[in-house]
Amino acid sequence: MAQKSRAVIRAGVHSRIRKKVSGSAERPRLAVFRSLNHIYAQVIDDVSGRTLATASTAEKALGLKTGGNIEAAKTVGKAISERAQAAGISNVVFDRGGYLYHGRVKALIDATRDAGLNKNEAKADEPEQES
Repeated sequence: MAQKSRAVIRAGVHSRIRKKVSGSAERPRLAVFRSLNHIYAQVIDDVSGRTLATASTAEKALGLKTGGNIEAAKTVGKAISERAQAAGISNVVFDRGGYLYHGRVKALIDATRDAGLNKNEAKADEPEQES
């Protein structure tokens, strides 16, 4: 029996996640896709089937020399947060696309929080504060 490739396994994980994660007009989905050279982020309203905001390292406007590192992911996270807030979106549902919450994916999502998206949500590596 041939072994499954990493891409096939991730596609299966992503389809299972998509059964549970859905975006609405009030709280759209922030979908993350990464390749070896680039990282992409989209804010999607699944009810109406519209993409509300998008950012990627492949854009010339961001002025990145390379897209396959953590600094580029932080830049994309900040850009997608600014574009989502310009579209009137302050809360999103994170869809990491079957990727581990680590490295570039974590950097992008943390940068969106630092830039003001989901500001009431605590980061995973920060301890919860008691009131």
